[in-house]
Amino acid sequence: MSRATSTVHRHAKRKKVLKLAKGYRGRNSTNYRIAIERVEKGLQYAYRDRKVKKRNFRSLWIQRINAGAREHGLTYSQFMNGVKQAGIDLDRKILADLAVKEPEAFKALVDQAQDALKASA
Repeated sequence: MSRATSTVHRHAKRKKVLKLAKGYRGRNSTNYRIAIERVEKGLQYAYRDRKVKKRNFRSLWIQRINAGAREHGLTYSQFMNGVKQAGIDLDRKILADLAVKEPEAFKALVDQAQDALKASA
């Protein structure tokens, strides 16, 4: 006796996969077998790129901080060293935001960092 292939569970499973494949090109969105592969690959990319997104943003923040620090005569590494020595507990996201949107506040931080560097030297 063969197995039943038209159960509610099976239809729900297929609908779920095809719904996830909506918007894919060609048979990737309509053919169940191909859609399974495409959806799995898409989920792999999504998982991987959630990690890559964090990496990319950190890199962007560092570039913005470096640009802001160089306007005031410091390199990124000198600025971050001065910030640590001055005891300023701001993360790179906030520092980058200040460098772009609040140049006066960032200038004050650069001055504090330079004073801390001079005091330690």
